[in-house]
Amino acid sequence: MADSRIDISRIAPTEDWAGEMGARWLAGIDQFESMIAPIGDALLARAAFTAGERVLDLGCGGGATSLAIAALAGPNGSVTGIDISPDLIGKARERARAAGAPNVTFECVDAANFRPEEPFDRMVSRFGSMFFPHPVEAFTNLHDCLKKGGRIDLAVWGPPRDNPWMMEMMGVVRRHIDVPPAVPRAPGPFAFEDTDYLSTILIEAGFMDVDIVPHEGLHPVGGVGASPEAAVTFAMSSLAAGRLMADQADELRRLVEQDLQALFARHHIEGQGVLMAGKVWLVTAVSAPSRQ
Repeated sequence: MADSRIDISRIAPTEDWAGEMGARWLAGIDQFESMIAPIGDALLARAAFTAGERVLDLGCGGGATSLAIAALAGPNGSVTGIDISPDLIGKARERARAAGAPNVTFECVDAANFRPEEPFDRMVSRFGSMFFPHPVEAFTNLHDCLKKGGRIDLAVWGPPRDNPWMMEMMGVVRRHIDVPPAVPRAPGPFAFEDTDYLSTILIEAGFMDVDIVPHEGLHPVGGVGASPEAAVTFAMSSLAAGRLMADQADELRRLVEQDLQALFARHHIEGQGVLMAGKVWLVTAVSAPSRQ
């Protein structure tokens, strides 16, 4: 097994969530959240939060999950959402004010270094935990943010081969330009595709009782009800395919857009959108008391 402490930044660029990536997510936030809403629902159903709990939402993005949990936690509970993107934290705070949710707060901070005043009862993350350059160290810190016996619930993407919503798009791009091969276990969407690797990280960080189950479904690319044309716009402005094509000639970009539209048209269902298959891992673990 590869050393989970390797400086992966030397062999693969990390995604700049404090800058460009956070801004891209914010620009397409409605489409992103519509696309992954069923996964968030499955994550919260499995987590089964109850009234009165203090919850940390890791990589909270625009705060949709935090606000949903805050409603479950009730007036005697609370949620703290943290994210490295100032753009997304700004959006989350705006949403909390609009919702009149006094039991949720947001902080712009790197989760790998976050130190709360007192530990939380629970921790959750919908796709916010796969980008640490040093995952063991980061999860060790997060372990110490939980009370003894506190539970963490994560949603992370499964293997690329089980996520054609992304890989078929990348296949279109590869027909036109050279795309560097993915670096296994590098920070990014598929960092934790290998469940043995993820379990090892969590155990080394001090967690125990790791349990991982699959969740599969169809994801509406560009949001529920999006046309093939709208899905192309979303992919080129917000997803990896668009980032790879950003510096290419206009004619080449047009060819990729045409091929993407043909791909999305094959998966389009009127009234539902561009539905493409995907798979995630739903992960739970418990803070081991020996590390407290």
